[in-house]
Amino acid sequence: MLRPLRTFFTVLTLLVSGFAFVAPAQADPMRSEAVFVQDLKSTKVLYDKNSKDTRPIASITKLMTALIVAEAGQDLQTTITISDDDIDRLRHSRSRLAVGTTLNRDNMLLLALMSSENRAAHALARYYPGGLSAFIRAMNDKARELGMRHSRFVDPTGLSADNVSTPRDLIKLLKAVNENPLIQRYTVNERHQVKLKNGRALVYNNTNRLVKNDDWAVQLSKTGFINEAGRCLVMVTRIDGRDVAMVFLNSQGRYSRIGDAVRVRNYLEKNINLAML
Repeated sequence: MLRPLRTFFTVLTLLVSGFAFVAPAQADPMRSEAVFVQDLKSTKVLYDKNSKDTRPIASITKLMTALIVAEAGQDLQTTITISDDDIDRLRHSRSRLAVGTTLNRDNMLLLALMSSENRAAHALARYYPGGLSAFIRAMNDKARELGMRHSRFVDPTGLSADNVSTPRDLIKLLKAVNENPLIQRYTVNERHQVKLKNGRALVYNNTNRLVKNDDWAVQLSKTGFINEAGRCLVMVTRIDGRDVAMVFLNSQGRYSRIGDAVRVRNYLEKNINLAML
């Protein structure tokens, strides 16, 4: 690991000097195929690997879904019912929200963000004024408004590989949702229980194990996975008093995206004065 450590320090040195650096493949410590790390206050780029590449983003999509729901101003206490239309017939993913389940919009939004519940995300879009098609148009309109020129959305869940973006575009989305306290709070909620009408209780956990780690100050989080996208992770976290946004796309290995986040934080903490100039 010594060579990757020295290489990463070189990355930081060159970035602070104003140069874009791409680490040689044999020395790159990152397991994710595309990485972008930025100080949100200074906008200083702290790490850049294939950040302009357009890739499937899986359930990172749900951050845009949440933003559209939040900005629509619909009553969060309104009841939403899961229907046959919300069943995933593309990948046949599982869900504990059976057809006929009713929850309020608030709980649906929480489950979509915290536990990446696909039926909840799809139902939220169905209940948008104008329905699913209007919701998807709103997603793409918002992407253009945010300057996400290399992003496209075709569904509210991320199950389609045609939902694509770049790490640089996703930083723009992170900045937007990071300004919404409700979305922030729901993405880092560790555990939530919902009670169904039949009296049954369902317990959901956050898909990002770092939000439960007391050594981390995660302010915003979303994970994602489909085969075409690999394992993905986006976060805003506090490092030595600075808000740092991280994007990791197409990471191979169950824990590799978490490992990449840990590696980034460790390097920044060791070299914070240099990295944050």
